[in-house]
Amino acid sequence: MRLSIVVPTYNERTRLGELVEAVFAVFAAHGIDGELVIVDDGSPDGTGDLADDLATRHRIQVVHRPGKLGLGTAVIDGFAVARGDVLGVMDADLSHPPEALPRLLAALEGAGPAGEGADLAIGSRYVRGGGVRNWPLHRRLMSRLACLLARPITPARDSTSGFFLARRHAVEGVQIAAGGFKICLELLVRGRVASVVEVPYTFSDRAAGESKMSWREATGYLWQLRDLLRYRRGRSAAAQRYVRFDPSEQQPGVKRS
Repeated sequence: MRLSIVVPTYNERTRLGELVEAVFAVFAAHGIDGELVIVDDGSPDGTGDLADDLATRHRIQVVHRPGKLGLGTAVIDGFAVARGDVLGVMDADLSHPPEALPRLLAALEGAGPAGEGADLAIGSRYVRGGGVRNWPLHRRLMSRLACLLARPITPARDSTSGFFLARRHAVEGVQIAAGGFKICLELLVRGRVASVVEVPYTFSDRAAGESKMSWREATGYLWQLRDLLRYRRGRSAAAQRYVRFDPSEQQPGVKRS
């Protein structure tokens, strides 16, 4: 199987069916041999039951967890059962557009100075051509600040993105230390990621449901960032090399972290 997309869910019954239909329509239109892995954290609104029903009609695996155990661990649990050579993550509420998946996959498989591809492709709001829609100013500022704070450990402009694809070898078996929202940053630092490509897309804030971002999560990010900085310093003798591609630029920019 070429591609497995992990979709963590908690109370996402309203949009999940629409997301599933959209993703599999994209797979069919672009000839992508893919699956969804829905990881549900015991949603009281019946999201898990809906996922089971959708799995009778589509290539879907469903992982049921007993409660809210964190987005990061949901992704890792999804990776553990995924069958694809490429592993990805996206939200269930359509804030990440399914139509961007082929561009991410093409960048992962074809980016690089010699066309050899990258280890991780980020759906990026913060390279030229990307953006956000329906976000209040304070959310935009918090997101930008979070990415800037991470720059000492990765040159990626949108290291806190929740929309990305990775080669299996780069992330399989990685032990994360944070169960919160910033799983992409966690994998960038702790994974076997030698090169990263950023592909612009427009994030559109959820049209239904309730945002899971909170000040508690923001504080947890600062603790996560501290731990990752310490981890990276401890591995300074084997610093990773990142290659960042801005599709709007003629040449790739290369940075060492």
